[in-house]
Amino acid sequence: MDVKDSNGNLLAEGDSVTVTKDLKVKGMAQALKRGTMIKNIRLTNSPAEIEGKAGGSMLVIKTEFVKKA
Repeated sequence: MDVKDSNGNLLAEGDSVTVTKDLKVKGMAQALKRGTMIKNIRLTNSPAEIEGKAGGSMLVIKTEFVKKA
């Protein structure tokens, strides 16, 4: 199961990614801004989603909104 970012680059456990567009996140007061770095990602069972920590919260983010840093 290959997990790819918005540019088609392969992602692996522990990679760092950058958010490519502003994302509204349920339960957070403010949006996740474009350019936010998410370090040490974890892969999920779905090839379209990754887990990462941003703003002090653990988030599940769709891979179409991130690019490898």
